[in-house]
Amino acid sequence: MPEITRFAPSPTGHLHLGHVASALRGWRMAVESGGRFVLRIEDIDTVRCRPRFITDLYADLEWLGLSWPRPVRCQSRHMDGYRRVLDGLGARGLLYPCFCTRRDVMEAARAPHHAPDGTMVYPGTCRHMDPGRRAALLASGAPHALRLDMARALALPGTDALTWDELGQGPQPCRPGLFGDVVLARKDVPASYHLCVTHDDALQGITLVTRGADLRPATALHRLLQHIMGWPAPRYSHHGLLCDGTGRRLAKRDGAVSIRAMRAAGMTPVQVCRAAMAADHISAVPSATGSL
Repeated sequence: MPEITRFAPSPTGHLHLGHVASALRGWRMAVESGGRFVLRIEDIDTVRCRPRFITDLYADLEWLGLSWPRPVRCQSRHMDGYRRVLDGLGARGLLYPCFCTRRDVMEAARAPHHAPDGTMVYPGTCRHMDPGRRAALLASGAPHALRLDMARALALPGTDALTWDELGQGPQPCRPGLFGDVVLARKDVPASYHLCVTHDDALQGITLVTRGADLRPATALHRLLQHIMGWPAPRYSHHGLLCDGTGRRLAKRDGAVSIRAMRAAGMTPVQVCRAAMAADHISAVPSATGSL
């Protein structure tokens, strides 16, 4: 069946070869199935994201020969939609405000447990807060995050049988409870990655999510949110991460060589795509860059 895939970078820096490999994977799966390749900008972190990086990544992807439907969805322009989802979850008693600072969480968790993605599991301090004190803090305007009440979420019908469909591997078991009461809206950002990505995948009709293996553990949590909200569940294809010569994964924060630097050094789109393909075992590139 025609697949709708997406490439969803965060504009916190310039694209590197790992981004190219990820984008080519999604593009290839869409083209080979007669489907559609979607670009989405995940820019809810307005502190780290920069408009100039959005402009530059458009230029880099077009230079590589990729194309996508317009207009592009930028998450920062759709906070009202995420807010409505949060309001709905709150009305169902599935959220609670958390006033803890990072230090508070660390001090409360003397023997911290970690979720499958490596984050620390919240000890539930504010879940047990006296209702009167909670109301007073909210009335005073105290900064707070919104956390999912995992116990209540897992008590909903059908959550005990959740799986996700991994391409080539079939159904995978889900254990979202291992994440504890995750944050769905931060103090400084009115929505979280987990909420926005599942909301947008459903809204844009994504049928196949191609993304790095580092996000595979979070799929259990995303399936829970999809189930709670009645959103369709796409299939998933988690791929390996590209690494540098020392074995460290390519990352913007670590100064991975950008596509713009490769362009400035005289590399052609075909050469850049071939480099990404060789590293990620991809068998096709956009026709605009020429044939192999």
